[in-house]
Amino acid sequence: MEAESRSCLQFLYISKVLLAAALCTKAGKAVVSRQFVEMTRTRVEGLLAAFPKLMNTGKQHTFVETESVRYVYQPLEKLYMVLITTKNSNILEDLETLRLFSRVIPEYCRVLEEGEVAEHCFDLIFAFDEIVALGYRENVNLAQIRTFTEMDSHEEKVFRAVRETQEREAKVEMRRKAKELQQARRDAERSGKKAPGFGGFGSSGTGSGNSAAIITDALFEPEKPKAAPAPVRPSGSSKALKLGARGKEVDSFVSKLKSEGVDVIAASSGKRSSEASKVLPAPVNVESVHMRVEEKLSLTCGRDGGLQNMEVLGMIILRVSSDKTGRIHLHLSNKDSRGLQLQTHPNVDKKLFSTDSILGLKNPEKSFPLNSDVGVLKWRLQSTDDSLIPLTINCWPSEGATGCDVNIEYELQEEGLELNDVIITIPIPSGVGAPVIGDLDGEYRHDGRRNVLEWCLPVIDAKNKMGSLEFSMAGQPNDFFPVHVSFVSKHNYCDIQVVKVTQVDGDVPVKFSLETAFLVDKYEIL
Repeated sequence: MEAESRSCLQFLYISKVLLAAALCTKAGKAVVSRQFVEMTRTRVEGLLAAFPKLMNTGKQHTFVETESVRYVYQPLEKLYMVLITTKNSNILEDLETLRLFSRVIPEYCRVLEEGEVAEHCFDLIFAFDEIVALGYRENVNLAQIRTFTEMDSHEEKVFRAVRETQEREAKVEMRRKAKELQQARRDAERSGKKAPGFGGFGSSGTGSGNSAAIITDALFEPEKPKAAPAPVRPSGSSKALKLGARGKEVDSFVSKLKSEGVDVIAASSGKRSSEASKVLPAPVNVESVHMRVEEKLSLTCGRDGGLQNMEVLGMIILRVSSDKTGRIHLHLSNKDSRGLQLQTHPNVDKKLFSTDSILGLKNPEKSFPLNSDVGVLKWRLQSTDDSLIPLTINCWPSEGATGCDVNIEYELQEEGLELNDVIITIPIPSGVGAPVIGDLDGEYRHDGRRNVLEWCLPVIDAKNKMGSLEFSMAGQPNDFFPVHVSFVSKHNYCDIQVVKVTQVDGDVPVKFSLETAFLVDKYEIL
């Protein structure tokens, strides 16, 4: 057997094949290596360790040779991309293969360093296998490699859909069993008998009844209050639409969409969750009178400058959780001079608000609803004035001989704001590799699957009100638009504040808690 394997290995070395592809350090340490013929680890490490010593000849080449193999290499910052081939292989084909390997690596590694390569080693190995099979290069390009490595599995989708259906059916059965157990326990309590054990958790003694109680308390979920059924018409058959008649088909369709990776947002039957609560942490100390001040920004600019449309929609949402603080007045301070359009809730006393800037109910004897979110005041600001843009973005792509040099800069015009988690998303052409980053303030992420470059800035405030990003890559100026911007702030844009809360009787101050959120609904540069 050893003689046969030795002769097979000698045959492969004689053939015109690519033996291995590796990313190694300048000292010859292998970071990622993929062998395309049968080779031992010791043999690969020995070849790569000898590689740096062969380069100390003072000659400038893209390949070096020994008695048995040829190294075709390309420097990549602190690493080397090395192909180990037989000596009688076609050097021109090897150089073309090397260029393809070098273009694949930035698709998965944002920084060409040892740690980053080791983190994405399996992604690189899968991509290497698409380039070379059994020592011979496949006829593929970069776009095809990306498609092959991201290929979805139909069998996996079917398996996930079946598993989700089984889990959903198991939950329904679990709730049904829990209801039966609880109903049996209630019947037993009414008749003065011991609760039945139901199953193998014990015999018919006292321990069995306790087990049943524990099980039902853990599994039973209180049923949501149902709306009163509509009166049934005495007429015969009807061809009108029956709401909810195809619920199972809808659930099956939704689960199938989820299994295919589509984000499906279910319509909630209760109160709608706030978008601000998804991006901002909830306040630690929430008083019995709690308010949320939420603002959403919609903005569209042209790439050559000029504000096409800007709209800010704001709302004060009140939540009262105690009977003692239901009859209250909200005292506001409106120092905004940009022409806001204000609108109060229909049950709010408009005269009191217009004269004293106080939000209170028309009937002072009534209290605000308990444990429910109530929007008491809305406002709207619409403008085409460039000076009102809170954060300006200037994207300037310049076309050159080898591609585009893109310069992007931001400037905070509203210095009183502090913007958090700012992400500026720039679309980039597909199939041309990763962008080459120049000057950069903050951080960046290259998403090769979505074909976008994300410029990430944790905080923008008066201390770092300006910043820039420069990168270059192949493409046309139109490829880098539209640019999208997202951020969140704990300071509202319009200067409307709740200064104090008092009781209706006696004007006694009431402790209250407040959270503020300024969000982006749409911000794009076309």
